[in-house]
Amino acid sequence: MEKSIEEINRRILEGSAHIVTAEEMPGIVDELGEEGALKEVDVVTTGTFGAMCSSGAFFNFGHSDPPIRMERAWMNDVELYSGLAAVDAYLGATQESETQGSAYGGAHVIEDLISGKSVELRASSKGTDCYPRKTLSTDLLLHDLNEAIMCNPRNAYQRYAAATNSTENTLNTYMGTLLPEHGNVSYSGAGLLSPLINDPKLKMIGSGVPIFLCGAKGMIVGQGTQSSPGTLFATLMTTGDLKEMSPKYLRAATFKNYGVSCYIGLGVPIPVTDTEIVRNTAVRDEDITTSIVDYGVPSRNRPTIKTVSYAELKSGSVEINGEEIKTSSLSSFKKAREIAGELKRWISSGQMTMVLPTRPSDASRTVKPMKESKRTPRVMEIMERNITCISEDADIKTAAKKLLRGETNHLPVLNKENKVVGIVTTYDVSKAIIKENVNDSVSMVMSRSVITTTPEEAVDIAAMKLERNNISALPVIDPEGKLLGILTGTDLGKLLGRRWYK
Repeated sequence: MEKSIEEINRRILEGSAHIVTAEEMPGIVDELGEEGALKEVDVVTTGTFGAMCSSGAFFNFGHSDPPIRMERAWMNDVELYSGLAAVDAYLGATQESETQGSAYGGAHVIEDLISGKSVELRASSKGTDCYPRKTLSTDLLLHDLNEAIMCNPRNAYQRYAAATNSTENTLNTYMGTLLPEHGNVSYSGAGLLSPLINDPKLKMIGSGVPIFLCGAKGMIVGQGTQSSPGTLFATLMTTGDLKEMSPKYLRAATFKNYGVSCYIGLGVPIPVTDTEIVRNTAVRDEDITTSIVDYGVPSRNRPTIKTVSYAELKSGSVEINGEEIKTSSLSSFKKAREIAGELKRWISSGQMTMVLPTRPSDASRTVKPMKESKRTPRVMEIMERNITCISEDADIKTAAKKLLRGETNHLPVLNKENKVVGIVTTYDVSKAIIKENVNDSVSMVMSRSVITTTPEEAVDIAAMKLERNNISALPVIDPEGKLLGILTGTDLGKLLGRRWYK
């Protein structure tokens, strides 16, 4: 048995269509079987509400008198991209305020507009014969704009890797705050309600399909940027009228020490035309898996700690290395449920009918990494290999003699297995001498919390470690913790002097 879109739309307009949410669908299939569910259900609604940084809006402000060609423009001190036309501009959600920094950005401007607040538009230009005006400043409400069209390059990830942190330092990321030594796991996504999880082959979700977008009736433009359906990490490009949206389903956010983001509410209806659609929309959280990756490794290919299901993530804890680690969601399942329910009401009342994608999507597509034509040097290329070091059992007097030679200001401290267990600086030894503790062992004064690097690590990552921790040297170690070299701020200075970035 199969159903056509025309048949489903006829039932919707007659008021006899059976619409259910993706959360309800698994139970229906359990009760009626796939064929029975196909006969019973016409549309399954989905929903998600989470941080979707790759979002923004196009604006047309209308012409001023005298007219201006806005070469640069700002709304509430957040700069827009104005290289479009005289009074058209695009505002990215993550763009930060020039006066408030990450406390306020493009997402906040958009939220203020749809909340009915006034925003200040400023613009500047060199002036031309046809656009003589050079500066402009005016206060605007959303209804003052000719157009305010949300256009989001990348929304609604099919699924998203969860994040943890193996290092000894707290990390602030777009996945939230990650505590040291696997102190927590952060994840995002609505699981069984997520739109693309319910249509993994993109049969019903694609260009031209109507959607719920921040409370407005929007539309899918096509596959989103960075879409990788071949690895179950598909995304959507979406659009909708900002004037019809609600702040209930669009909220600005700032992630500590990362920047601005925008929480977007999005739902997609899936017409149930055959048993494959039935099977896909009956997915449960137990069936949806993702990786927990280590954000403590500053690489595009972060190592996977383990694979887990969304049921495990939603339970509140997962096991890592024999310990129960708390999990927390960056997205709101409650809001996702509301969106799926609201979309269900729209269709049940005939406010929205079904459409097949106007352009087929490539479900085998996978994302590629960036092609880098300019190589970033690695630590191994500039580190010092002739290292002065000391054992943890040596006395401070011995350390002082080594430092006084002037060859180094840092002494890596090694244990009997030649593994780095600490570091001693000229400052540490000076304090001990002042206190007349010269006969104490190095282990009494060394810093035990040692920030290290590896030979393969990119130099700019190592430089960030130096700056973030306010230190001037990094021991270079192998995977077993044995000393291979040392990298100092002086080495980095030499690197820049030689202009390695070619």
